[in-house]
Amino acid sequence: DIGGESTRPGAQSVPLEEELRRVLPVIRELRKNLNAPISIDSYKEAVARAALDAGADIVNDISALRFDPGMAALVAGEGVPVILMHMQGVPRTMQVEPHYRDVVREVQDFLVERVRSAGDAGVAKERIIIDPGIGFGKTVEHNLALLKDLQSLKSLGRPLLVGVSRKAFIGKILNGAAPQARLEGSLAAAVAAALSGANIIRVHDVSETHRALRVADAIRSGRLLDAGGR
Repeated sequence: DIGGESTRPGAQSVPLEEELRRVLPVIRELRKNLNAPISIDSYKEAVARAALDAGADIVNDISALRFDPGMAALVAGEGVPVILMHMQGVPRTMQVEPHYRDVVREVQDFLVERVRSAGDAGVAKERIIIDPGIGFGKTVEHNLALLKDLQSLKSLGRPLLVGVSRKAFIGKILNGAAPQARLEGSLAAAVAAALSGANIIRVHDVSETHRALRVADAIRSGRLLDAGGR
């Protein structure tokens, strides 16, 4: 997952040309050396288009196709998978007193509407992945409620992506642990998400998370899995 603009809380937007300068060389080099799918993390149609031309396979849009009116048409026309994420507000302001009456229901309703909107724009439903947006306009309690009740989002019938790796809520649970000290918490959250139905886990610590998920999958299935894991 390649991105050229930070989406951490308080982050400022990056000019289009700078975002392209950051991501395109990385995507081109990865495409030459990897067969694995590559996703472009951007809400800008021009960046996504250039990234797809450079070899990316998936569009990961934190705005769920809301911020750039050309993004839905691009995804539909190219026939590529798209990740639709929930976010309250924008990265610069999203952690300024986020509030919900019922976070699980509101995130679910938002994703239902965005899946419908994407379909109306011509995006094939089987190409849509949903993401509850852990840490994007949510308190610790909101994040925990969503992770506890991921099955509610599985009812949408789309693959579910969860990104919890090194997030601030883990640091708060672990008495202020810095990002580089959140490995154990990240692994625990990834395993919990997988056991609750997540299909895709976005991580920083790939090998450690892969091993943890292999054990979780073995426990869930009650059998030893092959070395390929998941």
